[in-house]
Amino acid sequence: EVQLVESGGGLVQPGGSLRLSCAASGFTFRIYGMSWVRQAPGKGPEWVSAINSGGGSTSYSDSVKGRFTISRDNAKNTLYLQMNSLKAEDTAVYYCATGGYSNYHWPPWGQGTQVTVSS
Repeated sequence: EVQLVESGGGLVQPGGSLRLSCAASGFTFRIYGMSWVRQAPGKGPEWVSAINSGGGSTSYSDSVKGRFTISRDNAKNTLYLQMNSLKAEDTAVYYCATGGYSNYHWPPWGQGTQVTVSS
């Protein structure tokens, strides 16, 4: 059974930083491309970033490019998202998902982690 457990969210002021983590189990993590996807209240899912199975290739949505960094540790079965220069419009529940920009798995496996950017 696929399990993805997101953590690291919280309340942060504009301009602040957070690092999200996603612990994966129940599947062979190291062979899957992974994504971060977020969903703001009342809106549909928004793809944020993806990384290939080996970690050598990454991609970002225009809204987060230059501010967010995706990474993974295949030895620890963990996906990360470093978020810097946070803005109010980054407020959402963040989910990790198997797959990339055009084929990420949805609905999400996990519960997500809430990120709130507010002063």
